[in-house]
Amino acid sequence: MNTLLKPELFTSNAPLINPERLWQSLMDLAQLGATPKGGVCRLALTDLDRQARDLFISWCQGAGCTVTVDAIGNIFARRPGKDPSRPPVMTGSHIDTQPTGGKFDGCFGVMAGLEVIRTLNDLDIETQAPIEVVVWTNEEGSRFAPCMMGSGVFAGKLDLEETLAKQDAQGLRLGDELQRIGYAGGRAVSGHAVGAYFEAHIEQGPILEDQKKTIGVVVGCLGQKWFDLTLSGVEAHAGPTPMSLRKDALVGAAQVVTAVNRIANASQPHACGTVGCLAVYPGSRNVIPGEVSMTIDFRHLHSDKLHAMVADLEEAIEQARVENGLTYTLTPTADFPPLDFATQCVDAVREGARMLEFSHMDIVSGAGHDAIFIAELGPAGMIFVPCEGGISHNEIENAAPDDLAAGCAVLLRAMVGAAL
Repeated sequence: MNTLLKPELFTSNAPLINPERLWQSLMDLAQLGATPKGGVCRLALTDLDRQARDLFISWCQGAGCTVTVDAIGNIFARRPGKDPSRPPVMTGSHIDTQPTGGKFDGCFGVMAGLEVIRTLNDLDIETQAPIEVVVWTNEEGSRFAPCMMGSGVFAGKLDLEETLAKQDAQGLRLGDELQRIGYAGGRAVSGHAVGAYFEAHIEQGPILEDQKKTIGVVVGCLGQKWFDLTLSGVEAHAGPTPMSLRKDALVGAAQVVTAVNRIANASQPHACGTVGCLAVYPGSRNVIPGEVSMTIDFRHLHSDKLHAMVADLEEAIEQARVENGLTYTLTPTADFPPLDFATQCVDAVREGARMLEFSHMDIVSGAGHDAIFIAELGPAGMIFVPCEGGISHNEIENAAPDDLAAGCAVLLRAMVGAAL
């Protein structure tokens, strides 16, 4: 292996990576849990997840990496650098999916990292700092809650023992399932220093496609505040009970749903408000609803705006309570502050896109990603590429091979620059 970088390779606009190899890796991985509609169902810590992990490790070992696994099941594949004392330049994502997931969410970030290592091998390049590709455990949270579990434990934001005790819908413990599939590793979970972290990902939204841009330079992530709300009234017969004497929980809930959307629309730009789940009790056509439970999801790029949205929500709930004679409980379930990615990482992504002559734009991530937690340990950034129709968490999720290759090429340049 050469002891010096070949900087001339990284001052041209040649992509360098192998697009066909990247695509084939994604397609091979997608066979594990393939669904009839062309998607993937590979829930965390299932036998299919074990098979995917085994496949990833075999590829990394074939590329000369040293592979370790920590106590929460995160997989670290390290390509050595000339200076082993340097903290690694990291990349990665997840390979678990939603029950009706696609081929690219998370998986692209992992396979792009593997392609970076394979390309460095092809070019006989030795970086100063080590290069590390990570598979984070249970990013989706679709089998075990919360989401972003592996990166959260690694960054010290989630407690290991509490996380290992989490149960799925069948009452199976996460720690037991890690043991069962052979991925309760011996490596310590406390996060080591991070030289830089870059995560490549499909956008999971429609903006890049709408704006006809190939690369999204992710400058930050929306803060998130989630709540469970239960409104309680009195169930009563729909015929004999006059409208003026009703305590209809669903009417109050309808007011709150309307308020969530009004608040988000009034807080633009970078605001989102969603009621994703709503359950009505007792659920009979001739009974006035006595109880309604719902989830509320608020997001914004700025903390002050996010807090103002929550204050407006609380006022709207109180108004619905008074007008409909209800009681309620509002329980916070998640709280992620807004995040600005490190300037040097954002600049590296932007410069890589410019050098490779890919159309690009600054963009904000509306979704949660492992990069949010890893940014607690060192400078971090993200690279977005378009996905068809902005559709993700869906079996028809799709991304163009050329766009995926472009994102990987930008990732290669950003990581090499940070590993000098």
